Amino acid sequence: VVKLVESGGGSVKAGGSLRLSCECSGCENSDYCLGWFRQAPGKEREGVAAIDSAGAARFEESFMGRFTISRDNAQNTLYLQMNNLKPEDTAIYYCAAEGDTSYDEYGRCTATPSEYRFWGQGTQVTVST
Repeated sequence: VVKLVESGGGSVKAGGSLRLSCECSGCENSDYCLGWFRQAPGKEREGVAAIDSAGAARFEESFMGRFTISRDNAQNTLYLQMNNLKPEDTAIYYCAAEGDTSYDEYGRCTATPSEYRFWGQGTQVTVST
């Protein structure tokens, strides 16, 4: 059984930073893709970034340059460092895991929500002006 628990959300002013964490139990000794996703009120869930066990990361274009994804396989923990946050980044952020996802043309894990079966409960990020 795979269980994911996010933490690190909160309220910040525009331009601030947050670091989200996601502990994954059941991901030990596996080759799971891990990803960050978010869902703003009234919008569909969207992919932010995904990373494989070797550290190869894929970012959705709109998040490149401000967000960084990383994982510590020894601690079974996924991270998302978010810098220069904007009010439009306000959303619930979810981490997800999948051992049987598809890969893009460069062999990287996709960040497509429908590809992931295991989800955390989400952590709220609120960015104010």
